[in-house]
Amino acid sequence: MDLSPVPGVDFDNYFKTPVISSALADGKDPLIVKSGEGNSAFSTVFDSALNLISEANAYSNAAEEEEIKFALGETDSIHDLQIAQQKANVSLQYTVAVRDAFLSAYKEIMNLQI
Repeated sequence: MDLSPVPGVDFDNYFKTPVISSALADGKDPLIVKSGEGNSAFSTVFDSALNLISEANAYSNAAEEEEIKFALGETDSIHDLQIAQQKANVSLQYTVAVRDAFLSAYKEIMNLQI
């Protein structure tokens, strides 16, 4: 059996370790505070929370639009309706969990003895 390489195929590229890229590793994550930006950690977290709320609101609006389309008979896709509702539900649950964690941290900070 001949194990010579197949002509025109570069096997070296198939056996390389894949490079995983993420916003966190690239430093593009909005929660990473860089010293030269002039933003405080609080303003970064606050902006992220506002973005989270607006995103949850957008998902809720999209779910409501899908409900209206389905009710009016403009679409027969119950699948799209359920996906939109689930996205809105998960987004709302996540927003509430972040709010609860923030309030818990705030209460602990306020109870610190100076």
